[in-house]
Amino acid sequence: MIPIRHIAHRLIAPTLLVASLLGSAHADITIGQTAGITGAVAGSVKEVTQGAKLYFDAVNADGGVGGQKINLVSLDDKFDPKLAAENAKALIDQGVISLFLNRGTPHTQAIMPLLAEHKIPLVAPSTGAMALHKPVNPWLFNVRATYQREAERAIEHLSLIGVGRIAIVQVNDSFGEDAVVGALAGLAKTNKQPVAHEKFDRAKPELGPVVAKVLQAQPQAVIFIGSGSAVVEGMKAVRSAGSRAQMVTLSNNASAGFIKDLGEAGHGVIVSQVFPYERSTAKAIIKEAQEAARKASTELTPSMVEGYVAAKVLVEGLKRAGPKPTRDSLRKALEGMARYDLGGIEVGYSPTDHSGMDYVDLAIIDQSGRFRR
Repeated sequence: MIPIRHIAHRLIAPTLLVASLLGSAHADITIGQTAGITGAVAGSVKEVTQGAKLYFDAVNADGGVGGQKINLVSLDDKFDPKLAAENAKALIDQGVISLFLNRGTPHTQAIMPLLAEHKIPLVAPSTGAMALHKPVNPWLFNVRATYQREAERAIEHLSLIGVGRIAIVQVNDSFGEDAVVGALAGLAKTNKQPVAHEKFDRAKPELGPVVAKVLQAQPQAVIFIGSGSAVVEGMKAVRSAGSRAQMVTLSNNASAGFIKDLGEAGHGVIVSQVFPYERSTAKAIIKEAQEAARKASTELTPSMVEGYVAAKVLVEGLKRAGPKPTRDSLRKALEGMARYDLGGIEVGYSPTDHSGMDYVDLAIIDQSGRFRR
């Protein structure tokens, strides 16, 4: 039997998870994560999880929370909503105190019925779906801004720089249907309609034919609402067709892995951001994360910042949840966390608001393959 203290930060199959946690002494605090560690979003999942681990490692090195070390158990759902729900149930059954930092809108929606059933918090789902904000789910605590606000902000920027012919390419799932509301709202503010609006299948994306239809409308800009490899394929198709249209996507693609996959097609792509600039020293939270990344011999990325902030929010909740935190005491502690200063940015919750933050900015990929603001 593997003691729980020895499985921190390891990727293990659900069957092994059962064997490793059953009968163990709960001397530590175990957090459960299900995410697409392999599959279409593997690059950004790796980075956001790495960011969370930077903070957990620092806390553990300083004695943990009330003397208890934090263990993050991560299961691979391959970016499949059905498997995400199965993984979440396996983690819940084995006694994790909280679910944490899962990835994807339909994936989170598949998990949500389990929260009230098992009275377990889900902290910092890595998605900005409006359905996770309204109506308020008493067991779900967001950290990032909504996709609708991101998409609206991107359209506003394009309008300000004189771009009027804007096309939309979106994944045909709950994430796409949610985020596109913001894009259409941004267009409506300037009395515009998309010059083209096409959808693609999440499970079997074929972006070539979709992009060909979009480019027939001769857009000045194309906003891609989708994840990882599908958006990369679409953006490369735009450039391969000879179009110089401005390309835009949302913060779910704000990772170094996404830039690497884009290659030469990445130069000039606008990517919305939901946390402060990862290379700025203006915010204490960023300086803190930069130092943690330096000690780990890695370079901080936007996705890593998201994971770092998410972990800091969760740990603060655990500290406020009492010497022996439970699922319910953690929920109550988070819900009472009003205007908590993370280090130059604030997060706040109440019984009627679980949004956490509403920060949105834009970045552009420069010639060196880095985000610039």
